[in-house]
Amino acid sequence: MKYRIASAAVAVSAVLSGTAFAQDKTLTINSFGGAYEQAHRTCVIDPFEKETGAKVQIVTAYSADAFAQLRAQKDAPQFDVINFSGGQEIVGAAEGLLSPIDASKLSNAGDLYDFAKANFAKGEGPAYSIAAIGLVYDSVKSPKAPTSWKDLLDPALSEHLVLTDISNGYGMLGFLMLNQSEGGTLENIQPGLDAVSKLLEAGAIVVSTSPEIQQEFAQNDAWIAPYASDYAYTLRKAGLTAKFVQGSEGTPASFITSNLVANRPNQELALKFIDISISKAAQECFAEALRYSPTNSKAELSGEVAADVAYGEEGVKGLIRFDPAKIEANRKAWVEAWNKTIAQ
Repeated sequence: MKYRIASAAVAVSAVLSGTAFAQDKTLTINSFGGAYEQAHRTCVIDPFEKETGAKVQIVTAYSADAFAQLRAQKDAPQFDVINFSGGQEIVGAAEGLLSPIDASKLSNAGDLYDFAKANFAKGEGPAYSIAAIGLVYDSVKSPKAPTSWKDLLDPALSEHLVLTDISNGYGMLGFLMLNQSEGGTLENIQPGLDAVSKLLEAGAIVVSTSPEIQQEFAQNDAWIAPYASDYAYTLRKAGLTAKFVQGSEGTPASFITSNLVANRPNQELALKFIDISISKAAQECFAEALRYSPTNSKAELSGEVAADVAYGEEGVKGLIRFDPAKIEANRKAWVEAWNKTIAQ
């Protein structure tokens, strides 16, 4: 997801001003704007408000910006629930900005896959959706359906391959998976850079944003791109014959988490909001609306929706989460190395 902030500091101030603010019946959360925020309201916020009679105040702020606010407000936080897609909950929990969660207070926690609730005691909230990164391909133009990350190296595809710059979060995860499939690690990304160099020499191109991927598929004869499952759905809605497949070596995952902010007075109400976020109904709704992969094992999806996501025990078994802390620590150096590679 591209990070954006919509005058968040002003919005938070406006939301929380006035002595009439009812702490026990109002929650302040962040959401990510656009279609995501619409789905967030439909799938979670509206059901929460209907069930509890509480009100939810939304600040539109993507993960990096929301985390910066949380840090700045450490002594007087203004969010009750904070949502992240870039692993910021790991750092936030370590810094004491997030509260540990008692799973017994979440009626839906028992239905979550283990990976989605692994660090409640540390303060890391549950993953309530997954953006799965795999192979998006044109099911009509591509000579074969890809099955492996190594298929990206097929010479027959080179002139029809779209790579995404690693300044893009999904692009970073796709690159790290290509690097791993070529024998690289988070300590050594050179195999991935070497592979990218060969692909560019053979005719592949690099774009920076998801709309550029759509343009390449629609206008410039692109057949395949390592990218997120939800984007195959976006391409199909635009009239393109796109499908998504998980690579056999594994599926990088961007965890979208819902986290309990520390030092807030209405944590019971906030826990109720988180509980609804991880419910079967909410996750089915997110999958239907946006093609995010559910983390609730009880979620039931139609065949059409299931084909676009990592679904069920088998589907989630191959999910890989590259350490967000290591990514962040190395991001600057990796981007510099990437830029040198694609400039050659």
